Amino acid sequence: MSVTFVRIDDRMIHGLITTRWGKERPCDGIVAINDYAAKNPVLKSAYKAAAGNKKTFVWTMEHFKKVQDRVLNSDTRYFLITKKPEDMKTILVDWGFKPSDIKTVNVGPGNEREGSIKLGDNQSFTQSEADAFEAIEQAGYLVDFALLPDQRIGEWKKFKGKFGY
Repeated sequence: MSVTFVRIDDRMIHGLITTRWGKERPCDGIVAINDYAAKNPVLKSAYKAAAGNKKTFVWTMEHFKKVQDRVLNSDTRYFLITKKPEDMKTILVDWGFKPSDIKTVNVGPGNEREGSIKLGDNQSFTQSEADAFEAIEQAGYLVDFALLPDQRIGEWKKFKGKFGY
């Protein structure tokens, strides 16, 4: 089992990922995928610092596509995190990446922005992001909204009507 947790989180790597979620799911390392962060040395460094002693990679989408099999075949137990729902949809649906035996995509914070719909505290999403959630669910994954293990607001099916599904 090389991927133990799949998450969409607009903050990607922060203390709650390594402390709270790390206690719930086995994790030796974190693979964070975001083109902007991967190309920004300051952000990349901040994410690695936030991960503490965990093996941490911040990669572009293109790089992840090239090394995805190495991640799957690794003995390291990784959290797979994207900042954007659309990126996770590309990875899981368009590229057909199968994250070990994980069938749930956890959705964490989503900042309120113009055009976003609020689902819960610090969980607001746009129509484009909703389209990604729908595609991920249609691919057979459970899309579950939870900031923390004990702060779960529900599954995608509870919210999809707000976006016309």
